[in-house]
Amino acid sequence: MKKILMIATGGTIACRVSENGGLSPALSSHEIVEYVPELAEICDIHLTQLFNLDSTNIGPEQWLAIAGEIARNIDAYDGIVITHGTDTMAYTAAALSYLIQNPRIPIVLTGSQKSISSRDTDARYNLICAFRYASSDAAWGVQIVFDGKVILGTRARKVRSKSLNAFASIDFPETAVFHDQRLIPYIPAPPAAPMKVYTQLDPRVFNLKLIPGITADVFSFLTGRYRAVIIEGFGVGGLPGYNDGALLKAVTEWVGTGHLAVLSTQVQHEGSDIAVYDVGRSAVQLSGLLEAGVMTPEAVSTKLMWALAAGQNMAEVEALFRTPVQFDII
Repeated sequence: MKKILMIATGGTIACRVSENGGLSPALSSHEIVEYVPELAEICDIHLTQLFNLDSTNIGPEQWLAIAGEIARNIDAYDGIVITHGTDTMAYTAAALSYLIQNPRIPIVLTGSQKSISSRDTDARYNLICAFRYASSDAAWGVQIVFDGKVILGTRARKVRSKSLNAFASIDFPETAVFHDQRLIPYIPAPPAAPMKVYTQLDPRVFNLKLIPGITADVFSFLTGRYRAVIIEGFGVGGLPGYNDGALLKAVTEWVGTGHLAVLSTQVQHEGSDIAVYDVGRSAVQLSGLLEAGVMTPEAVSTKLMWALAAGQNMAEVEALFRTPVQFDII
């Protein structure tokens, strides 16, 4: 029987109704597993409570804490399951994909749309699938297991706010699925590579979502506060040319002063391709300007935080961002 560590971090799965009538994480890791006694038949479970937060309150500081807990325990277990709120689960999964690359054991995130204490909860099924996957010889990498789907941490997005099928794999196949709790793997583990553990992130990354009529003066606010900006454009991407091309001029000045810019798209599927239209081609040759392609927004932002901390200079940061990690670039 495999030995699995469960790291509890809070989320809906651990919620109780608070005094003001809202849901707030309150259940401990021990209380969570008591609701699913079948887990004891799957593996030898060990528990730790790292924190108990609504995932809206989880960010870079908590990602580093989770990664540190994994790194300290990775040699003592056959797999790790992390219970987590759904709202930022895809961000955490992406961040862990960069902080712990080529992990020797599977790292699995799961949660639920309803508290495990609810009568009609999805938490029991998600937990059972997560532990079955973490205990499987076919398991690998950093994955989200949710509603019977196994999704790479760099390809996952929350696409529904309330429904039980909350997550989807964006522009990449699910790595496995469950049918009646039976695991059916689709994508095998890539060739073994040395595990790399990173301990720093630089959160000075800003996400700028373009809207029609946006003006370039937003960059005056960003300067001095952020090192990189993600520009979510329209369609395949590009920069509006009104106001005598003021936005392109602002981006040119931004990257010319040692900052990074990543051109992305607000469209969920098929990614950016800024060379298609003149509004994008005008920026293609700018040094310090990168393109997201089919990377998810969660992967783009967390990879930038990782690369900014890991690179010794902007050339190294750019090289790290362009290097594929767990199929984030395809």
